Amino acid sequence: MRAALAAASTFDPSKSTRDNFLAHLATWFTPDTRRTNAADRERATQLYLGDLSRSVVLPQDQWDQMRSEQAAVTAKVDGPITHVAVSDDPGGMSIGTANVILTYRHGDVTNTEHVRVSVQVLCGPGSVPAPDSPQQAGDCKVVRFFDSAVEE
Repeated sequence: MRAALAAASTFDPSKSTRDNFLAHLATWFTPDTRRTNAADRERATQLYLGDLSRSVVLPQDQWDQMRSEQAAVTAKVDGPITHVAVSDDPGGMSIGTANVILTYRHGDVTNTEHVRVSVQVLCGPGSVPAPDSPQQAGDCKVVRFFDSAVEE
């Protein structure tokens, strides 16, 4: 969870396109095992990837602006992660919420921002490895990112 929370907000637009960054994050995803059939799981995954593109990762115009300013962002989880089991889950799925420090670098200038965000992960036999990767079934994988904290 710690790595996933940091990964969604650690990027350098001068080293990757937004589409490539989103494609990289997509390899962290696994289908939601609460869905009863493959078509429903695929629709849910596409919905969650769409949420990632629309709400979690910067819009294209801001990505381009950061690239033109040679800016980058590094994210780091600050403190503990709270874990909440996902209801109706057959096993291994939980939501982690944490404080994250975003460090924006613009040349020699750095600014920080504190946010509280959540990620839903599946750890266990239901997780599906990304094709052509060293991942294995059962590895902890992202089901979805949230653009804010999901608190109980």
